[in-house]
Amino acid sequence: MSVKARRISGRLETVVAKPTYAFDPVDDDKIIRNRLLTRTTTTRGEPPLKKLQKKFTSFVLEVDKEEDNYAECNRLAKAFLQELTTFEIPLLKSQAVVEANVREKESFDEVKVETERQIMQAKGEIEELKKQLEESKIERQHKEECETIRKLISAQPPRAETEKVIAELKREIAELEAESTASWRLLELRKKQFALLLHVVDELQNTMEDEQKSLVDEIRTAVEDQRNTTEPMSVD
Repeated sequence: MSVKARRISGRLETVVAKPTYAFDPVDDDKIIRNRLLTRTTTTRGEPPLKKLQKKFTSFVLEVDKEEDNYAECNRLAKAFLQELTTFEIPLLKSQAVVEANVREKESFDEVKVETERQIMQAKGEIEELKKQLEESKIERQHKEECETIRKLISAQPPRAETEKVIAELKREIAELEAESTASWRLLELRKKQFALLLHVVDELQNTMEDEQKSLVDEIRTAVEDQRNTTEPMSVD
């Protein structure tokens, strides 16, 4: 991965270039495994496995010769064994590293399992704490409401004084009810008296009309009698 800087509109911006791979990422594991097994590195020099193969080939070819070459065979055998030892030591070291890595991985797996267990336990504890927090909030709200009610109650007058006020109000209500009853009775009496008065006025009006009618009739009769009386005395 490389980091490059470029200037955009007067400001410096860091651009992280995407990594490039010589091989496909899937094939990397195979290549690394093969290099570890063959002890092949990317540095200069002949690979150890190839050197070992050459030593072995030289030894076999020398043995196959039908000559009195025991000294040369012995020398090549020693060289091959020495190269084999040289090749084997890193393998043993790699094996030890692999075993250590396996043990470390197992240890990491145990730590991971324990960590996941602790995480699940912590999540459970967090949920429980959330419930407790909600319950605490509700309880605190109830306490605040109770405190508000208590303050309202404490702001009210004493019970004896309240009962005295209630008794006074009841007495006033009873007096008002008595006054209301008396007023209602008086109103009913006034209604009856007014109805009687209207009846009397009506009767009086009828009587006066009858008397006026009788008086008119009497006057008319008197006028006619007087007229009848004066008519014979007239001269033809």
